[in-house]
Amino acid sequence: MKTRIELAKAGIITDEVRDVALKEAVEPEQLAMEIAEGRTVIARNSGHSIPPLGIGKGLKTKINANIGTSRDRDSLDEETKKLDVLVKYGADAVMDLSTGGRIKELRRLIIEEYPFCFGTVPIYEAAVKAVETHGMIKKMSVDDMFSAVEAHAREGVDFVTVHVGITRRAIERLKLEGRVLDVVSRGGSFLLEWMIFNGQENPFYEDYGRLLEIAKKHDLTLSLGDAMRPGCIEDATDRAQLEELLVLGELRDAALEAGVQVIIEGPGHVPLNQVELNIKLQKEICKGAPFYVLGPLVTDIGVGYDHIVGAIGGAVAGAAGADFLCYLTPSEHIRLPDIEDVKEGLIASKIAAHAADLAKGIPSSLEKDKKMARMRKALDWDGMISMSFNPEKVINYRAAVPPTEKNLCSMCGEFCAIKTVERALKEK
Repeated sequence: MKTRIELAKAGIITDEVRDVALKEAVEPEQLAMEIAEGRTVIARNSGHSIPPLGIGKGLKTKINANIGTSRDRDSLDEETKKLDVLVKYGADAVMDLSTGGRIKELRRLIIEEYPFCFGTVPIYEAAVKAVETHGMIKKMSVDDMFSAVEAHAREGVDFVTVHVGITRRAIERLKLEGRVLDVVSRGGSFLLEWMIFNGQENPFYEDYGRLLEIAKKHDLTLSLGDAMRPGCIEDATDRAQLEELLVLGELRDAALEAGVQVIIEGPGHVPLNQVELNIKLQKEICKGAPFYVLGPLVTDIGVGYDHIVGAIGGAVAGAAGADFLCYLTPSEHIRLPDIEDVKEGLIASKIAAHAADLAKGIPSSLEKDKKMARMRKALDWDGMISMSFNPEKVINYRAAVPPTEKNLCSMCGEFCAIKTVERALKEK
């Protein structure tokens, strides 16, 4: 069976490509060409029955939301409620980052019951298994790592994060670099410990061909993880980060040649004046491959408000060309998010993505703002509420301090600027 890249290279326009093109208001032939060149992916496992999700050049900026259990908090009921919130408020994709509890059950639930494009980090489950079996992560076997990827692909996961760019050379660079926060990527830290303890190269890098074979078999999209992403502003855009990015660019080329779709994961903490630079560097080095960014977080001190910090960075990143934003919640760096955190994090990221799409000139996004402006002109509150990211919140705000007139708000009341100007312009 041919993969999406192979079909696109052969000039075959599939029903899946037509569906995404219609949804995104682009030409199917153009979309197929971008897939063939590795600038766009359709992230859907061949065994997963969900609507296809397009990520990449010329398409709307997409949002991923993370959920997952841990040893300290293991409740499938709570994760189900989070998933229901993500459906209601329109997440494009979900990643399960579970590191404890009923990991397999949650993964099966998402695949079988929810319409999301679904991603995982298989090394997490391999690490959990190693701790349960051997008492320590560094005693994972190479087969444990690849078997976890194979299992997730076989079950129907659509994309997986694999930290292929953390190499022995990268670790030596890290030692020389003198970073404040060495490695904040959880998967990256697992591999770093394993590599140092065993004195071996990263198996995902050393046997990349094996990884590509698994991905090709299931048309699984590989998300090439950024193990060396900066974990604080002081470490942003340093040599360790950029060296890994160069490796990911080479691995992107090998994947495209093999007919495997990839997206590239991007930096975490980056000052605002370096966000656009980071996007342009990735797009140049990785030849336009879809870019998936965590935030970026544009300050380190927004604890409790990191959903806002990430939305600021995400809007700038998206406007500069990032294709896929990973949300942050208010509880980032503090605890597992609760249901309200998930909602607030998603809405903040959706606002950032929409702002980015306005800057990119995405027609459907421009039309939404034009429509909202006309509703405001007409004082059409039902319409304005329906266009908002969180209609319930707007309704509750209006109900808390009700206006004296239905078509006004309680801030301006009879002194509404729109009504005043409308009245004045009608006067002779």
